Amino acid sequence: MISLLKKLFVKDTSDEAKSRRALGVLCSSVGIFLNIVLFGIKYFAGIISSSIAITADAFNNLSDAGSSFISLIGFKFAGMKPDTKHPFGHGRIEYLSGLGISIAIIVVAFELFTTSLDKIFNPQEMDSSLLAMGILVISICIKMYMFFYNRSIGKKINSAGMKATAMDCVTDSVATLVVLLSMVFTRFTGINIDGYCGILVSLFIFYAGINSAKETIAPLLGTKPDEELVEKVYSLVMSYDKVHGIHDMVVHDYGPGRQLISLHAEVDGTEDIYEIHDVIDTIEKDLYEKLSVETTIHMDPIDIHNESTRKTRDEVALLITKLHKEATIHDFRMVPGTTHTNLIFDVVVPFELKMNDDEIMEKVQSIVKERWENYFVVLTIDRSYV
Repeated sequence: MISLLKKLFVKDTSDEAKSRRALGVLCSSVGIFLNIVLFGIKYFAGIISSSIAITADAFNNLSDAGSSFISLIGFKFAGMKPDTKHPFGHGRIEYLSGLGISIAIIVVAFELFTTSLDKIFNPQEMDSSLLAMGILVISICIKMYMFFYNRSIGKKINSAGMKATAMDCVTDSVATLVVLLSMVFTRFTGINIDGYCGILVSLFIFYAGINSAKETIAPLLGTKPDEELVEKVYSLVMSYDKVHGIHDMVVHDYGPGRQLISLHAEVDGTEDIYEIHDVIDTIEKDLYEKLSVETTIHMDPIDIHNESTRKTRDEVALLITKLHKEATIHDFRMVPGTTHTNLIFDVVVPFELKMNDDEIMEKVQSIVKERWENYFVVLTIDRSYV
């Protein structure tokens, strides 16, 4: 159905952002329609069977319709162009819409828990009719279909909101399945476990809501960028002969399809600055055309012709791995003196290294002293953001 609707309502366009927004709006609209349908048939099933679990599950679908509406609003706002007050665009609204969906899941879980608890202490007779069970089977099939298309398109357009919706569809399917099994059990044993099954369902939904909330909050707080993107940026920049190294790469995420990158590129300090600058401009344009990222590159001139400096730098880089296997150095310089030589460089350490800056400074100085007694370290400590 989604493929057919896509052909009818989503026009082919070279504008990736516009196509992405159109797909998001389409899927959200379909989600609203299907969830309202599910609410109607489940509410009917709840009435004819006198099952509080089915009725609660029906209202769960009604809240899902509201969640889909939130996603729809998110895609609409995320597609707005940058303006004076929001020069980086409105893409992060999509993360907020995903968070809204997660909160809705948690609220529904709490309501289902309290309702089911009441059903345990105040049990009511339940009619396990075949019609009600048939409606639940149809509901599970519809929800699993919604899961597959939300997951597929969510991955395709990298939508946190749609991924959260896909997870919600799975929890809904499991919740409905538990309700269905409880009806089957009651039908053949005469024992009413409707309330107990409701408790289990509510706990499962609550767990899924918490996990979904974590996934949508993470990009708002700031997480490590996608490793595949970092590797592509590194490979493209290093493919230019004029670039001898990269460090201090930072990826700023302003929502799907809106990423800004800054990095330092090491270049030969003896070459013509105008020529190097032209190469850097070309790299920035290349990154935008091939990876759709806006990049600012800072040129770091280094001495690549001094054999002594190069050998010392390579040896220091190897020694630094004693600090941590992922530790690296950059901006390396040697300043010889009559009594000692200063080694000036930056060291990049991962956040996993549980040492403060003073301890790192002392350790690096000790490592270098073991190798060269008259060498002193002038150190700047960086953390890796990729």
